[in-house]
Amino acid sequence: MKPAPFRYHDPATLDDVVGLLGTLEDAKLLAGGQSLVPMLNFRFAQPDHLIDLNGVSELFGVDDDGTCLRVGAMTRQSTLLDSQEVKQSLPVMAEALEWVGHFQTRSRGTIGGSLCNLDPAAELPVVALLYDAELGVRGADGSRQVPMSEWPLTFMMPSLAPEEVLSSIAFEYWQGAHGYAFTEFARRHGDFAIVAVGCLLAVGEGNITRAAIAVGGARETPYRLTQCEEALVGQPASSERFKAAAAIARQQEAMSDAYVSSAYRQRLVGVLTERALATAASRAGN
Repeated sequence: MKPAPFRYHDPATLDDVVGLLGTLEDAKLLAGGQSLVPMLNFRFAQPDHLIDLNGVSELFGVDDDGTCLRVGAMTRQSTLLDSQEVKQSLPVMAEALEWVGHFQTRSRGTIGGSLCNLDPAAELPVVALLYDAELGVRGADGSRQVPMSEWPLTFMMPSLAPEEVLSSIAFEYWQGAHGYAFTEFARRHGDFAIVAVGCLLAVGEGNITRAAIAVGGARETPYRLTQCEEALVGQPASSERFKAAAAIARQQEAMSDAYVSSAYRQRLVGVLTERALATAASRAGN
């Protein structure tokens, strides 16, 4: 099938994008197009206007100020995967990106597109939640910052008004030595995750001093395992503690679908959490 007719717009600046969104009715933003273009072809989406963001240079790039990595919303997934700043400051993002689609899709897909599409099984929203990322949004009324914890409203619905555009994502990275891990289970490599778990772990003198664990694929939106995090801090970085945390993780609610039951997802959350914690702890020790 082919898309329904629409008018194409090619803005050069972010102000141009905001102006178009404020005046056009039924407009869609085109980032990497890995989700939108198939939806257009199948006519699941039939906008009257298509606004292409690929000519807006200010939406691209990675900037490191020493404590925070600020990423433009149009930055390609492949650019992030190859970025030395990402590998050094956000190594768990680099590890997660290895699970995102394939080389061809990563070369076009963008971080902002993934966060705005907000598929429950996508990897990059899990990473953003893991770091408590701040999302910069621009609209006719100016700019605002949205914490990643408040970004998902419900299934595939971000906290973004029709006349707004996601412009940047700020990741305050962990200072000092710490471990990390990202693991997932999917039907095939490159598929969306049935369950994905990301983990950050700081260990000092054998005890866990800080922990962050985020899960994707198990619910309609990604979520943090705050109970596990609280139970781990101050405790030894041992396999027994990780098993106990996995037991807590396994008790969390999970969704079912035509392929996988909620019980299966709950089991996966527990197994992957334990694996991620063990890997992060070993890296923290090194």
